[in-house]
Parts: sequence; C-alpha cells; structure tokens
Amino acid sequence: MPEYPDVVVYAERLAALTVGRPLEAVRLNSPFVVRTADPPIREIVGKSVAGVRRMGKRIVLELEGDLFLVIHLMIAGRLRWKTKGASHRGKDVLAVFDFPDGSLVFTEASSKKRASLHLVRGEEALAPFDRGGLEVLEADEATFAARLRSRRHTLKRALTDPTLFSGIGNAYSDEILFRAKLSPITLTTSATDEEIARLYRTTRAQLLEWADVIRKEVGAGFPDKVTAFRPDMAVHGRYRQPCVVCGAPIQRIVHADNESNYCANCQTGGRLLADRALSRLLKADWPRTLEELDERLGKA
Repeated sequence: MPEYPDVVVYAERLAALTVGRPLEAVRLNSPFVVRTADPPIREIVGKSVAGVRRMGKRIVLELEGDLFLVIHLMIAGRLRWKTKGASHRGKDVLAVFDFPDGSLVFTEASSKKRASLHLVRGEEALAPFDRGGLEVLEADEATFAARLRSRRHTLKRALTDPTLFSGIGNAYSDEILFRAKLSPITLTTSATDEEIARLYRTTRAQLLEWADVIRKEVGAGFPDKVTAFRPDMAVHGRYRQPCVVCGAPIQRIVHADNESNYCANCQTGGRLLADRALSRLLKADWPRTLEELDERLGKA
C-alpha cells in the first residue's frame, strides 16, 4: 500500500497538474469503485480543482461546489498521468478523469477490488475518513512518545496502526526500525525514553528522506512506478540478502499478508525472531542465532 512518501508526492504532483483546471469528464470502467451515491459522481464534471491534500494514506481532491473526491488506493491501487483521452478499457483500469492537459488514470492490479472513490459534500463530511493517526512530522517528541505508549503494541504494529500514526505502513516501518536499530517486536510499554526519542527522530528523518528521493526521481513528471519494494531500501523486501551495514542476511517475520524484515545483528542483538514459515519447517528445533539458523537449514 502506498505510504506517506508516495502519497505526499502523488498529492504534490496532482496539485501541480490539476489545481485551477476543470475536470472535463469522468469515465468509469468499474462502477463499484465509487462507494457513495449522493452526491452523484457526475456532479464533479465541469468543476475546477481547488486543492489536493493527503489524509493518512488517502488523497483528497477538493473541487468547486464544496465537493471532495476521496481516493483510497489500498494495496494494489495506483494513479497514472496519461495523454488526454487515455483508454479506460484496460482490465486494471477503474476510472479515468479527463483534464485539459491530460488524464488521471486510476488502476488496481488485483482482483479483490479494494481501492475506492468516495464523493462527499462539505469539509465536515471528510471526518469519517480521518483515522486519527498522529502526523509525526507535525508532532513534538513528547506527543509522539505519549501516542506510542498509549497502547501496548509491538513497535512494528504501533507504527503501522493508522489510528496511532498517519501514513506509515509495512515498508517504511521496516526501514525506520532498521535505521533506529530497534527490534520490531519491542513492546511500546517496554521501550526506554532513549529508544523512543531515537525512534521519533528516525521516523521523521526517514519519511522526509524517502519523500525527497521520490520527488527527485519524479521531477516535473508523475510517480507512475510507485512500489513498496525499492532497490535502495535497506531491509524491506530484502529477505536473506546481506545487510547494508553488517553483511548478515536479512531475516523476516511472516504474519498474515505482511512480513517484517529486519537485521538480527543490527536490531535484535543477534537473536532470531520466530517466523511462522520457518517455524513450521523446523518445528521445535528453532534456532536462537544466525549461526544456528544456517546449521538447521543446511540439514533441512
């Protein structure tokens, strides 16, 4: 799912391309992508875009007439900027929004169709889309610490909980925890003041750094290749590849549809964290160190 660095650049580039310009047409390939009926989606046709903002992992287009189009990309949704009149017949195309200078194409590369559009009237109607997560870049350290300790979670779960922190997901939480040299399973209630201060600084630095990386890549264009797996990431998506700091193989914890990637040497004092996939293979013979893991895998 696109996270803060991706979504903020999406919003910035959409603002540059659409603010002050009228939305000339809306073409729906999947009528089910629109999750609201009143006001009807056709009401935005002919309205000019007054602003674009990020709300957590959502993108909000403000249009004339006090209308707000809320775009939620979910896991597989993406936005692309194409030549005006781009086809909307592709199997992954959900909708196309035509502007004078180009077309915004909303796609989803998944059969589950979780991505969505909501059209609402009035600023107050946006409230249900605000999950309440803290904007770390707008918060001081004390506020961050209080929010982190407000629930007993692991650090990984806390960072990715949209009701606690805004815009952080699976990919960038891995990068944040690696750079902060913290274990993903450290409990928020057990973290020391120093660890939380380090996590606060690192979270801010990583969000700003990755947003800047994407901005430089995109330039005056559009972020057409948003991905959660970037070759310049340190740990996310790099299972069993060498750590960029110590060279040890990156490890993972598999949970549901997600996984946490971490370096045992840099983050957990060399201790391996239990992984469901390997635990089923190795059963009770779970290794405690990287050396023991290599030995077990060699025998498996």
